[in-house]
Amino acid sequence: MADSRTGPDPSTVRHDGPWRHIDVRGNGIRLHAAQTGPDDADVPLVVLVHGFAQYWWSWRHQLTALGDAGYRVVAVDLRGYGDSDKPPRGYDGWTLAGDLSGLIRGLGHDDAFLVGHGDGGQVCWAASVLYPADVRGVVTISAPHPLALRRAAVADAAQRAALAPRLLYDQIPRLGERRLIADDGAGAAAVLRERAGAVWARTADFADTERRVRTAIRIDGTAHCALEYHRWAFRSQFRPDGARFRAAMRTAPGSPVLQIHGTDDRHVPPATFRRCARWAPQRRLEALNTGHFPHQEAPAETTATILRFLRG
Repeated sequence: MADSRTGPDPSTVRHDGPWRHIDVRGNGIRLHAAQTGPDDADVPLVVLVHGFAQYWWSWRHQLTALGDAGYRVVAVDLRGYGDSDKPPRGYDGWTLAGDLSGLIRGLGHDDAFLVGHGDGGQVCWAASVLYPADVRGVVTISAPHPLALRRAAVADAAQRAALAPRLLYDQIPRLGERRLIADDGAGAAAVLRERAGAVWARTADFADTERRVRTAIRIDGTAHCALEYHRWAFRSQFRPDGARFRAAMRTAPGSPVLQIHGTDDRHVPPATFRRCARWAPQRRLEALNTGHFPHQEAPAETTATILRFLRG
């Protein structure tokens, strides 16, 4: 039977570097990840979870720095991304949180610190509530609490303007996928450029990241799976499964939470993060002078902030 794939091979995201690539099975799925630090279940585990139209590579700076600090660090390709499995279902909050729980157990650990950006941060919020015994602490980057984001999208004109056009367009089957992958992944690159801070967008590191993102989004099935996260988030607002998820998320996380956001983030205004205190009263909020990608725009400062939290 002929191979019907047209995009890059998934293995193209297994970039060489001071890390090792692993595959972990759990929650009925195989997840690819890059790992640094001791391969030891007695060492604290830190799981790094990327955002929309990204993949594990977005954590390259923290992956090495946290590993050098003595942690076992795993930067995962979420379900549907990179070289992880791309099943047709499972892009709801419940299943995605279960993927992180399965990853932690599959690595031989009882619990982990979760660090998530954007959509990945939303998954970390869910895991901290739905699987509290598995989570030692949570760091979210540019990722407000799901209920705070929902409230802001309704009540805050700036947040609604940042979210609504793309979110509504991407509900239309196939059109969102075409926009992401057309012209060798120009749509994914546009997301990166629209949300990045002006300083980082002028650097060689940004250009390299843009090139890699354009390749990764064109892996067969990735664009569709990435959009399924947003399609469930929108459509579930009108369905019983969404109501059950929102009811569950009203429980405060049982572990400490650190939120990091960029002061120049055009995608999630600072006011949205202030709303999170209602559902995570013990959280700490740290602002960095960046756009939507603090971990890539100001990696040293972001890593230092994360390390203070982990050690504290």
